[in-house]
Amino acid sequence: MNDVKSYTELLVWQQSRSLASAVYQLTRDFPKEELFGLVSQMRRCAVSVPSNIAEGCGRQHPRDTLQLFYIARGSLYELETQLYIGLDQHYLSPAQFAEVDTSLTQCKKLLHGFINHYKQKLVD
Repeated sequence: MNDVKSYTELLVWQQSRSLASAVYQLTRDFPKEELFGLVSQMRRCAVSVPSNIAEGCGRQHPRDTLQLFYIARGSLYELETQLYIGLDQHYLSPAQFAEVDTSLTQCKKLLHGFINHYKQKLVD
């Protein structure tokens, strides 16, 4: 990661931050009774992704760094499941789901690539 000055320059962090904003927008229209249920859970997952990437970049030990990247990836999968539940409950339209799912899929690909890149740097 020596070629990056700050985690804020990482495309994976930028994309995950954008995804978090999209989740906040989407969940504004969820029923009020979901505020402390699905809405809260989705927002926490969405915020967890860029937060764990940032924290991982600030760690001194490579093992800790990778663990935080894996936590971020787990949060993406958790969020994906919650989006499906939102779709199943008709809180999201198929078009809304498709749009956010495209962004989520892009984040998963970027994070997977970033994890592999980081792991390779540890081996080199």
